[in-house]
Amino acid sequence: MAHPGDGELPDYEEIGEHLAEEFAGVHQPDTVTRCVAAARHGAEEVTGGAPADLVERIARKHLQVLATVAAEKRRQAPRTSLGNTLGNTP
Repeated sequence: MAHPGDGELPDYEEIGEHLAEEFAGVHQPDTVTRCVAAARHGAEEVTGGAPADLVERIARKHLQVLATVAAEKRRQAPRTSLGNTLGNTP
C-alpha cells in the first residue's frame, strides 16, 4: 500500500542522517531511523501529509525525550561501581 510522500524517501533518509549525527553518542542510528519513521507515520495520520520539516521536528523532539528519560534512569540507578551499592556504606 502506497503512502503519500513515498516518492520523497531520500528527504527522510537525509533527516535520519542529520539526526544520527546530531545525536551521535546518545542514540544508536537504528533508534534515530525508527523515530524518523514513527514521526513520518504520525504526521501522515494526523495531518494527512508528512512534510520533511515537520517530520524532522517531531523526530528530534522524540529523540530529546528519549535522551532525557535515559539520563534520568541512569541518575536514579543504584551505583554499583567501586562498592558504591545501596546498603554498602563505607
